[in-house]
Amino acid sequence: MYLLLLLSILQHPVLEVCSCPSLCACAYGNSGTSELRGVQCSDPRISAVPINVPADTVKLRLEKTLITKVPRAAFYNLSELLFLWLTYNSITTIHPSSFVNLKALRELRLDGNLLTAFPWEGLRDMPRLHTLGLHNNRLSSLPSHAALFLLNITYLDLSSNRCDQLVNNYPTCVSTQQTNSSPFFRLTILSAELLDLWFPLPDQRGGSVQRRILGLHDNPWLCDCQISLVVSLSMSIGSPVVLMDQLVTCSRSLGQSGMLLNKVELPRCMRPSIQPAATKVISPLGSNVILRCDATGYPTPTLTWVKTSTNIAAIRTSSGRMKSFPGFWKVVRCMQGSPRVGVRWSIISLDALSYKDAGEYRCQARNMAGIAEAPIKLKVVGVTRLSRLPKKKYQKTPPKSSSINKKPNRTPKASPTPLLKNNQIPQIITAPFKKNITKTAPGFVDKRLNMNSKGPKKMTKKTIKTILELSGNTTDPTPNTKV
Repeated sequence: MYLLLLLSILQHPVLEVCSCPSLCACAYGNSGTSELRGVQCSDPRISAVPINVPADTVKLRLEKTLITKVPRAAFYNLSELLFLWLTYNSITTIHPSSFVNLKALRELRLDGNLLTAFPWEGLRDMPRLHTLGLHNNRLSSLPSHAALFLLNITYLDLSSNRCDQLVNNYPTCVSTQQTNSSPFFRLTILSAELLDLWFPLPDQRGGSVQRRILGLHDNPWLCDCQISLVVSLSMSIGSPVVLMDQLVTCSRSLGQSGMLLNKVELPRCMRPSIQPAATKVISPLGSNVILRCDATGYPTPTLTWVKTSTNIAAIRTSSGRMKSFPGFWKVVRCMQGSPRVGVRWSIISLDALSYKDAGEYRCQARNMAGIAEAPIKLKVVGVTRLSRLPKKKYQKTPPKSSSINKKPNRTPKASPTPLLKNNQIPQIITAPFKKNITKTAPGFVDKRLNMNSKGPKKMTKKTIKTILELSGNTTDPTPNTKV
């Protein structure tokens, strides 16, 4: 009895996973050697995304139901899902994390719903997605940052995103408060980032260009050079973009009826031109400097700063916050703005200049019609002040022997004997003998002076003559003097 109860408990989750959700139909289909499971839920009584879909489901279709929102992690257990169709329901909101863990998903279709916005950042959770269908919705925005998440999309259908009624010349799907204050792009114009993604310039195409299929027809596009250029480029030979329908309409302003582009004279796109505030800047060491450039073109060009072939700033915002750019060694303050259509300015601020900041800065302007750039040379002058010189390390040499360093004894030179002047008699002064000097034996007589070692006797005339000869004077100054 207990064994049967245990088996029933263990088999219960398996049955739950393998069972088909209520009001849905499940089927298997062969694809090669493996079996694929498909689940289809089309009952109008379904009002929420089923939570008990089998984990091995490959294709899930939720169509013509009363589902109004897609919650967070709604398909987390379906890691093998390849195709997800949520078409012709009443979906108005999608959580940004609704598609978490759908690593294998290739196709997502949301046609025929009531979406006024789409969480483009949610595409990061579906790295293998290449088909995205948003046909027949009420999309009110196609923001520029969407280009960051559409790199792998080769099929994008944005057609028929319009509203039937207008309030204050705006579609009813967009509130009046949003249109007056929100800075997003309505689905009437195409941002420069999207155009760069779909129509890259020849020098920016890395190898083979990925071809894309776009659905832009039946939308309230404004008659500007951008939509005209998209249509003309798509019709050229070897274009990277193929339009589902070439009959694209536009209007002069919101609320007017649309006209075919081939019957409307539209303004032509203009290649950007750029003018720097100065082409050469000389600034002292440690100071602050601002580099500025202005660009004109149609559509309004985007500006980018480049230093010595290293991208230090990709400025596409009007904010003045601090940014740290890859390839550059310090934080740079950058700002840009567009006072009117077709004009854009940009500045970068370098604080506490050092010699590393010197070099050539290039301001690049780019739009659909082309690219232009202008160089600015920055020179930093000044003298770096060293607080202390580095000490040199000397190798210790062995001390030389004392015999080498010892200087030879030099005998002091004898002072010359002073010359005696006339009428002067030299006096011999005997210095007292020191104790450690041996005394001369008594009776010793100096033959030249006729003197005894004990002391001088009376000087004779002959003795005086001898002293004079020793001093270099041979003349007897006192011949008649008696001694």
